[in-house]
Amino acid sequence: MLRISTEKLLLVAGLVWLVAGANVAGIGLIAYFHESGWVLWSLVGGTFVVFTLFHVFVFTKMVGKHAERIRGYEEDRTHVLKFFDKKGYVTMAVMMAGGIALRASGVVPEWFVAFFYTGLGAALAVAGASFALRYFRSSKPSCPVMPRDGARRGDGNA
Repeated sequence: MLRISTEKLLLVAGLVWLVAGANVAGIGLIAYFHESGWVLWSLVGGTFVVFTLFHVFVFTKMVGKHAERIRGYEEDRTHVLKFFDKKGYVTMAVMMAGGIALRASGVVPEWFVAFFYTGLGAALAVAGASFALRYFRSSKPSCPVMPRDGARRGDGNA
């Protein structure tokens, strides 16, 4: 029950990360409505810094690691929740609980939520898109209109 083809786990991971990223970025974007003037533009700059740091130093490596782990599964069909390993689920739970607790406690100001959540959410969404792209690059086309690379080059190895 709840088993899918192992290769589709990349697509599941992509969708989960894309949705999570959109939700986190949405929280940040809503917080932007409370800012204006030079503060707003400073926060936009901070958003780009947060995005770049998380994208380059955290999520790019993590996508590669999880994609390699998923492709290493030997069974043809795998449980749909195996797109994360145990450490990944624990990390996700801690990050979600910490973010919810910080916002609920009022410890972090609204301007921090604006730039940090928007940058983090955008980086999560791009990680999701990276998982999905890895799936689509490796999947076989379902129709002859989309030939494999070999067929486009004309070497006949479609």
